[in-house]
Amino acid sequence: MSTADVTIAAFLKDLLRRRRCVPSRLAADLGVSHTTVSRWLSGKSVPDTDSCRRLAEYSGVSLQAILAHAGHLPKMAELSPAEWPEFREYALRKYHDELDEDIITMIEGLIEQRRSRNHRE
Repeated sequence: MSTADVTIAAFLKDLLRRRRCVPSRLAADLGVSHTTVSRWLSGKSVPDTDSCRRLAEYSGVSLQAILAHAGHLPKMAELSPAEWPEFREYALRKYHDELDEDIITMIEGLIEQRRSRNHRE
């Protein structure tokens, strides 16, 4: 499921289908009321950030994706290129445990090489 155009209601319906679960079971597992889950499924409300965190743990989907589904994060396409994070900032936020400074610097160098090569063509 792509994060870009999926609402939290569509995500939850898909999650219920995949888990063969009913809304009341999801509510119990997340520690919220059945009414709350019903409001999420109908699109009348969205989970708060704490519920999004529990949903991420429950579903195995990244917290960032859940927050985007719920509308708590701006979509990258809606941001102008000037508002996009630089690679270093993005890499440190998204891959803080996987990438160290040397790797990030190397990737930035490769990006600059590609840009200069594309400008010459």
